[in-house]
Amino acid sequence: MHTITLGDITITRVREYFGPVDMTPETFFPDSPAKTWEEHRTMLVPDFLADDTRIVNSAVQSWVLRSEGRTILVDTGVGNHKERPYVPVWSRMDTGFLDGLARAGVRPEDVDIVINTHLHIDHVGWNTRLDGRTWVPTFPNATYLMPKDDFTFWNPENGHRSVLGRGNQNVFEDSVAPVHRAGQTLLWEGGHRIDGALRLEAAPGHTPGSSVLTLASGTDRAVFVGDLLHSPVQFFEPDCNSCFCEDPAQARATRREVLGRAADDNALVIPAHLGGHGAAQVVRDGSRFAVKAWAPFTPYTEQG
Repeated sequence: MHTITLGDITITRVREYFGPVDMTPETFFPDSPAKTWEEHRTMLVPDFLADDTRIVNSAVQSWVLRSEGRTILVDTGVGNHKERPYVPVWSRMDTGFLDGLARAGVRPEDVDIVINTHLHIDHVGWNTRLDGRTWVPTFPNATYLMPKDDFTFWNPENGHRSVLGRGNQNVFEDSVAPVHRAGQTLLWEGGHRIDGALRLEAAPGHTPGSSVLTLASGTDRAVFVGDLLHSPVQFFEPDCNSCFCEDPAQARATRREVLGRAADDNALVIPAHLGGHGAAQVVRDGSRFAVKAWAPFTPYTEQG
């Protein structure tokens, strides 16, 4: 099942990519204990870890929310035809992402709000599409909600250094600036209320402007956590960062705070990159967390 309902809100998962990321656990999560990967191997293989190569599997996906009569898109993946010289696996892609949106009943002009949880290469790509030789907003009627701190950090005019090195090169120019020039961005800071059920909150660490989207509808709760975690291993080892976190200490503190609230509120945790069932309910397990139940999304490995 690609769609679930929480309260009055429907959530549909739209896939752009699922597969290996050419990184082992030791590279992707350099401070993760090897014993944790072995202890949870049965759960991790094959959705999150390839059994034969020990390469991490990851999803690039978006979430379509229908809330209070509006269509909302959370994160926009890598995008097509983008020059990514330092991330060749994502350079000049040509995927059927928009076809996937269409199968979910969404045309580009139907989208009312685009949320970029942060401004990394794999979260903003479909913000724009190529029209001739010009990058234009893919979603012409949408307001794009972007964290102001990330907009400032990734603007090349400001000269900030990143742990990505040049890994985010061209991203601001082809996937962020064109939307801003079109007058379709809302740069928020601190927090931003979208409607009665949805609110954006600052969750810095992975990037300076990283954010989470909280959902509260009826008795149901969820939190879309972006890149707060990339693997279920980070439920079990919440102090474990990916190698892409700009501020490791802040990322750890934010992850613990958000997962703690999710456990206490029985909220579904929905990360950006989990394949498998894509989301989980967590409970406290001493100083760590454990998976109470997986969401009923069909795992990509079962879809073929």
